[in-house]
Amino acid sequence: MLTLDADAAFHEVTDADVLVVPGGPEANLPLEPGPVHDWLRALDRRTRWTTSVCTGALILGAAGLLTGRRATGHWLSLPQLAGYGAEPTDERVVTDGKYVTAAGVSAGIDMGLTLAGRLAGDRTAQSIQLITEYDPRPPYAAGSVRTAPAELVAEWKRVRGKE
Repeated sequence: MLTLDADAAFHEVTDADVLVVPGGPEANLPLEPGPVHDWLRALDRRTRWTTSVCTGALILGAAGLLTGRRATGHWLSLPQLAGYGAEPTDERVVTDGKYVTAAGVSAGIDMGLTLAGRLAGDRTAQSIQLITEYDPRPPYAAGSVRTAPAELVAEWKRVRGKE
């Protein structure tokens, strides 16, 4: 079992160069107005980059940080982004000003490389890609709605109640 131990409470973190908001199952996301959104808005005023991976874009959207911005997230959550005032797109990584959003979990690697390039230069990002041997060649062409079998997409929409 993977665990994550926080060294500080939200209210103790008042400054960040890069803020990364992870996603997770939608039922567990803080999407109702509350202290998480207040903290995100306050921290966002000081970040150089505010980012999200997967359904984390919904959290940024619910906090009002993606209003009027192009953004991406997990393909099943894209329709909800529009409800938060974002302009959803099915791209793997979207940069709109200081906001960078990544589609599903694996797109988080692409986002990380994008940020590394912006923060430390293309050569550094390329070095990270080389040293980690990030050269994806998936065994199936089912990694996006555009390439997956239509019946598989429909099945997952039904499973997640997104028909």
